Amino acid sequence: MDVLQERLEREFNLDIIATAPSVEFVLTLTNGDIQYITNPSLFPDRSLIKMIEEPYIKASIFLTEEYLGSIMELCQQKRGKYIDIEYLDSTRRKLIYELPLNETIFDFFDLMKSYSKGYASFEYDYIGLRESDLVKVDIMLNGEKIDALAMIVHRDSAYNKSRELTES
Repeated sequence: MDVLQERLEREFNLDIIATAPSVEFVLTLTNGDIQYITNPSLFPDRSLIKMIEEPYIKASIFLTEEYLGSIMELCQQKRGKYIDIEYLDSTRRKLIYELPLNETIFDFFDLMKSYSKGYASFEYDYIGLRESDLVKVDIMLNGEKIDALAMIVHRDSAYNKSRELTES
């Protein structure tokens, strides 16, 4: 992403502001209304939300056996649910996980390539919505919310992701 942004700025003299990609969340409100939200700044107050659903994918990751452990660890870090492993031949494996789409669209592919030294590949199919314990994280600068930096994350990772963003 950084390389692409740098080339666009340099070669076409463009000023680029890159924001994190987003998925569509389905919110069921306490009054029974359904809202479809793609922008974190539009999330209503948590007390008005009865249930939040997010899109999930079935990921098939093709890799060699030597990278199996590190890729499985990556999938676990991204809230993945292990489904199966298929033995394609003596060294190649097909690892199958169910993952939240929100966890895969930002840096999953880059991390997968890094952990496998470029030898893993990834394909996925959309499998539907699932209820998740998600929260909105607002970032404040000089006491004011910065909407462009707001993000929707799983409650368990909210602190760490907030800290990563503010320390980078």
